[in-house]
Amino acid sequence: MTKQSEWLDLCSIGDLVENSGVCALLKEQQIALFYLPAEQKVYAVGQYDPFGNANVISRGIIGSKEGKLFVASPLYKQHFLLEDGCCLEDETVSLPVWKTQIINERVMIQTV
Repeated sequence: MTKQSEWLDLCSIGDLVENSGVCALLKEQQIALFYLPAEQKVYAVGQYDPFGNANVISRGIIGSKEGKLFVASPLYKQHFLLEDGCCLEDETVSLPVWKTQIINERVMIQTV
């Protein structure tokens, strides 16, 4: 039997910082949320930096390369794509990602 996914009301858009990251707790797991108001989109990736072994991804800097948005880890500067979590420097490493949507100024995140 497979688990059904559900949408969880995580926070308000007002809880986020535009064009920057914040950390949130999702079912006892830290996640990094990045709010890009120009796109009206919130990206959610794992907070844990697999290279630096610390929960710091939300403190990273957002950038883009070839039209793809990434966050640069504040520790060793690896770049992780916000769309799929893939590390640009090492394709064998990636961050977990969650689907999000904004409904009535609330950030909804898809859980399993």
